[in-house]
Amino acid sequence: MDTSFPGFGGGGSGRGDFNLFEALEGLRDAFTSTTGIPMPPGGRTGGRPGGRMGRGDVRTAVLVLLAEEPMHGYQLIQAIEARTAGAWKPSPGSVYPTLQLLADEGLVASQEDGDRKVYELTEAGRDAAREAAEGPLPWESVTVRNAERRSALPKAGAKLAQAALQVQHTGTPEQVERAVEIVDDARRALYAMLAED
Repeated sequence: MDTSFPGFGGGGSGRGDFNLFEALEGLRDAFTSTTGIPMPPGGRTGGRPGGRMGRGDVRTAVLVLLAEEPMHGYQLIQAIEARTAGAWKPSPGSVYPTLQLLADEGLVASQEDGDRKVYELTEAGRDAAREAAEGPLPWESVTVRNAERRSALPKAGAKLAQAALQVQHTGTPEQVERAVEIVDDARRALYAMLAED
């Protein structure tokens, strides 16, 4: 499949080829460098804002979520990811040790449910969860909100590259030429915005 766009790129000269996959790789690198979230080749973000949330954030999240209902570890991971709109998905390597620590402290108890352990709060755990819920919740943190905001531009750029590829494959020569002008205008407008006082 030809993924190059005649007339795109080339240092703004209007000549040379624009390769979609190189552009997407550049967007992926820009996304990672600005957010600290690794962006896998498929384009889906599943990392942690700022690279990593603190251990206390995992503990707070687990306590508050278990106060709502008993869950197993994977359900906790999914619930945290859902509360942060995908901006923070803790790894099993952070959730399960936290659950073990809370069990050692007498704050959670587990019971087998098929091949999974379901965790629920003890009385002391409910007290700890109420106390944790009084402070800022991890999914309301500035770090998470900033990660969500910073992810918007690379995603928009990737969508633009997809649209350009569609024009390349199905558009008329005149539409391809107009698309080049639109993308060049957008690039110049972005640089002009950065140059503003």
